[in-house]
Amino acid sequence: MSTESKQVTLALIQAKADSDPATNLQATLSKVEQSAADGANIVCTQELFATEYFCQSEDHDNFHLAESIPGATTEAFQRLAKRCGIVIIVSLFEKRSAGLYHNSAAVIDADGSLLGIYRKMHIPDDPLYHEKFYFTPGDLGFRAWDTRFGKIGVLICWDQWYPEAARLTAMQGAELLFYPTAIGWHPSEKEKYGEQQRDAWQTIQRSHAVANGCFVASVNRVGHETPVGGDGIEFWGGSFVAGTSGEILSQAGLDESVLLLEVDLGIVDTTRTHWPFLRDRRIDAYSGLTSE
Repeated sequence: MSTESKQVTLALIQAKADSDPATNLQATLSKVEQSAADGANIVCTQELFATEYFCQSEDHDNFHLAESIPGATTEAFQRLAKRCGIVIIVSLFEKRSAGLYHNSAAVIDADGSLLGIYRKMHIPDDPLYHEKFYFTPGDLGFRAWDTRFGKIGVLICWDQWYPEAARLTAMQGAELLFYPTAIGWHPSEKEKYGEQQRDAWQTIQRSHAVANGCFVASVNRVGHETPVGGDGIEFWGGSFVAGTSGEILSQAGLDESVLLLEVDLGIVDTTRTHWPFLRDRRIDAYSGLTSE
């Protein structure tokens, strides 16, 4: 079976967060612009790129970090996308209205248009990950967007553990799933559980690539953040791109970097035809998924 090549270059921005949102914004805009100069077509930020990971505490003052979509940050990235002719995925703390906040991602096409928003559906609540205090679960469902450089889906961090989220997004036609992420180790647990935790994180996302015959790009942050004191979280980086059979095509290390990689979206159709998992679904037998 012949494959029509569809070469696309991805850029994953893996960075340390500064305590000053304006500094993070300017640094990220610069890295995105440099990625475009280096040949990137689709660029994705890490989760909540504009701030340190403030969810380590439950603090009402942190709601002041939220912003509207569209707003000043998305408009800055829209201008950059239009000037450089690239697609940009921007992960933000969204203020939807008074008292209503989301962990969101704005999808911007290469002409600078805001194609839409994905709002994180699965909201965790764990030690130092107090997201339920801040974020309302998403209300827009699982979506895929036709961009200039391919059809992409976006999910966010905790969503990456759920095969249902990946499947439903793939069923919208997504050729590539992006996962803006903020995940790391509790330093006291790293020696005992660290490698196991990181391996599980990578394995589950590679499985989404296999089960759905698509590319997966996961974008994590780096750095040891202690915004409220204590041991904080050591974000482990490791941003990666997995191919349509789950193989790791490229992976970043523990430091700040921009992971730049060319992939061929043309092989998605071939993979899904040769490994017809989507064809052989038994949707008549899955009703139990929607019952307790």
